[in-house]
Amino acid sequence: MADPILAMQNITKIYPNGFVANRNISFSCRKGSIHALLGENGAGKTTLMKILFGLLTPEEGHIFLNGKPIVFKDPLDAISHGVGMVHQHFMLVDELSIAENIVLGKEPLKHGLFDMNQAIAITAELAGKYNFEINPKALVGDCTVGVKQKIEILKALLRGAEILILDEPTAVLTPQETKELFVELKKLRDMGHTIVFISHKLNEVKELCDEFTVLRAGRTVAVGNVGDYTEQQISNMMVGRDVELTIKKDRPDARKQPVVTVRGLSCTSHTGKKLLNEVSFTLYRSRVLGVAGVEGNGQTQLGELMTGLREIIHGDVQVDGVSLKGKNVRAIRALGVSNISEDRMTYGCAPMLTVEENIIADRYFTGAYSKGIRLDRAAIRRDVDRLIREFKVDCPARDALAGMLSGGNIQKAIVAREFTSNAKVIVANQPTRGIDVGSTEFIRNQLVKLAREKEVAVLLISADLTEVLEVSDSIIVMSGGEITAYFENAGAVDEMELGNYMLGVKRMSKEEIGRAVK
Repeated sequence: MADPILAMQNITKIYPNGFVANRNISFSCRKGSIHALLGENGAGKTTLMKILFGLLTPEEGHIFLNGKPIVFKDPLDAISHGVGMVHQHFMLVDELSIAENIVLGKEPLKHGLFDMNQAIAITAELAGKYNFEINPKALVGDCTVGVKQKIEILKALLRGAEILILDEPTAVLTPQETKELFVELKKLRDMGHTIVFISHKLNEVKELCDEFTVLRAGRTVAVGNVGDYTEQQISNMMVGRDVELTIKKDRPDARKQPVVTVRGLSCTSHTGKKLLNEVSFTLYRSRVLGVAGVEGNGQTQLGELMTGLREIIHGDVQVDGVSLKGKNVRAIRALGVSNISEDRMTYGCAPMLTVEENIIADRYFTGAYSKGIRLDRAAIRRDVDRLIREFKVDCPARDALAGMLSGGNIQKAIVAREFTSNAKVIVANQPTRGIDVGSTEFIRNQLVKLAREKEVAVLLISADLTEVLEVSDSIIVMSGGEITAYFENAGAVDEMELGNYMLGVKRMSKEEIGRAVK
């Protein structure tokens, strides 16, 4: 292999609490390549990239850029040396135009004032150079997720990035948007740029990347050419065991027993914009109903209305005939509604409380865990330890702060609570986003198991179409706050067709959509 443009040698990073995130890791990539950085949550990927981008300083090890040793003091220093990072959560100002966002911090001036025309010209020239189709004058808030991804990449390129770190860049894209992004990333590669691609989607790694590095438990465990290995082999390297990549799912019971009825559900933003418009469907016992859609098309509001995080004003949601109108979160949970929120750090867990406290947050006040006015600590410890084992939560101890765990382990602690709450309905919103292949396999199988064995009605809201197709029995598609398609049999549709409905290219008739209500 040619001399690497970037090499990180013997990197060790120990956090103040004594946790060794990186242990003697070596990582390198060659100029003009797309290199996949893979591993489970907590494997050390994020820490390694934070070191590369100047956000953290390692205890040991060295970084070499173009063969020369270098130490980045901060992200601005990294950017000045041609290293750019596009984070999973966009850092854009929705109220500004694309051009204003791209030149932010490098604003062109005329007579001491911001020159909007020059900003537009800079953006248009940059987009043309890299074949990115965007409108520099468009407001970012009106752009699709796919366009926002392009804006972030162009921001980095404007600042001279020769090495681009992309953290889960396709997490919320449709298949069509992903395909378009890959075309552009391959063009960047062919123009001499180097891309570090962090992803848990191994099918995308196989399609896009040239080489890969796998981290596990803070160490480098494998390096190779992507074309020499199968998805199964790579996933096994990541997890350290055989992983079942497909979900084993029996046919649902032919009897349809309605549990949740949603009728005419609507809501608006504080500015009066319609976020959800006359949404109606039925959730059945022992079945999984998937909700597919580009983010920002009403899925968040739907989940909030069904779980008490948003007040129902227009329309209604009933659980076994009981309306959720006017009920708070605890009252709705008492009716048997469990919630895996898409925002695990805000609504899913309390980061500054312990793992134990997070797991019992919905049940500490019940008779099983109280002795009069005092908590039964022995019962709590016994059950929490059991759930930590059953749900494979990798934590130092039950009294460790939840916020100190990796994203995947925080999610597993949340799932341990929600899946054992004796729910009759589970609203699972992005349950496996940003987590590794092993945790994803576990959570998806648990959802199917709950539906089949515990006869739970599951509403699965996910931007991951592979997840929607594999886990769901039926699927609704949302676009513009409305249901635009309904598929009684999830196996009768593929990702590309779903993508067309998600993007608004196709739409079913009202009669076809109406079947979701029956």
